[in-house]
Amino acid sequence: MKKILFMLFLFSTVKIFSQSIEVKSLKVYAGNDETSFPVIVLGSNSQQYITIEFDVKAAYIPYMNIVFRFCDRNWVPYKNIFLLNLGKNIDHDLGFYRLPHTVKDADFHFIGTYPDLKGYVEFPFSGKWMFYVTDSRDTSIVYASGKFYVVYPEMDVQDTIKDEKLEDKIYFPTDLAKVFNIKTNFNLPQRFYPQDVDQVEIIENHKIDYPVIIDRKFNTNTRYYHWDANRTFSFSARDILPGNEYRQVDLRNTDIYIAKDVNAHLDKIDYSRFYTEGEPDLNGGSILTNYNNDYATYLNVTFSFRPPNSLSEGIFLVGAFNNWKISDKYKMINNYGLYSITVPLKRGIYDYQYVISDYANGTFSKADWVTLEGNNWETTDLYNIFVYYNDPNYGGYDRIIGYRQKVSK
Repeated sequence: MKKILFMLFLFSTVKIFSQSIEVKSLKVYAGNDETSFPVIVLGSNSQQYITIEFDVKAAYIPYMNIVFRFCDRNWVPYKNIFLLNLGKNIDHDLGFYRLPHTVKDADFHFIGTYPDLKGYVEFPFSGKWMFYVTDSRDTSIVYASGKFYVVYPEMDVQDTIKDEKLEDKIYFPTDLAKVFNIKTNFNLPQRFYPQDVDQVEIIENHKIDYPVIIDRKFNTNTRYYHWDANRTFSFSARDILPGNEYRQVDLRNTDIYIAKDVNAHLDKIDYSRFYTEGEPDLNGGSILTNYNNDYATYLNVTFSFRPPNSLSEGIFLVGAFNNWKISDKYKMINNYGLYSITVPLKRGIYDYQYVISDYANGTFSKADWVTLEGNNWETTDLYNIFVYYNDPNYGGYDRIIGYRQKVSK
């Protein structure tokens, strides 16, 4: 009898440890505003913490950690022992809330803020950071990951945004020539070396994976820098397409979106908005139904789009639900000129748009964000501007010494 009980216990234990786990609706944002850009500005009056939250689909309460890693400018985690932040880089054994039984396709919810009040997690370096949601017993098992910025401002950064037109060729329609010229100026403090000022990075809204880079090593007609040979610097990018306000899908109304399988806009499909000015949006963000809500469940949402002309390239759905990243997972299926894709989404409101891109051998090229969406100076965009410095300390690392957030209008 004891042997049978032991075998039953062993079987149960193996089942728990080998359960299928899926992280869903992962979000990271500044402070308590879930539409905000994920940046912590320490030592200032701005938001000084980030919030991470997500759902988990699992039969039993999962055993999870969150591991934080400091990264270089290309989001590659440092292996240097001085930059690992050991002892202050893991939130152990996360606590979860049980989701209402009416919620389908997810069972538990986590929400946490960092740096935490207990001092278990700290961010001592100014720059790019990644976090990994891992198994508590084996942190090499990663269920999900995310990106955010930590900034210790070292100087004042000034900027201007001007409406301009590209003149390198003839554009048709002429709206394709409309650009923002963003100019960043600063005076370098005495404690820094001018030769180590490296580049300026500009992030439009939430498009973290598609930065605008002005590198002092490569001056062009549209991206260039000026240094007065003392301590005054100027970096300019005059090729930033303003685009249009994002499209939105709002799944929060339970009287309209009743079934599990729904169309994004009920009986309507999307068309080109090139000559139509969009409505105000969330600057690329999303607002999810609160996890305690009985209706905070998941729907299979079908997006349908009919382009004005036939295309040789693919059309991809991008938005707040996939971190604005062009992915083959979100390539739309062409059925006689009607492109469609079905995406599982938690009830909420999401900004999104359609992007044209070539895709071959796992590589995307010639991404076009404006032909199907429009491009006009009246668009309101939020730009996060970072100044990078090659810090020689701790074996050398990419340090953010200046930061500015700017609204185009």
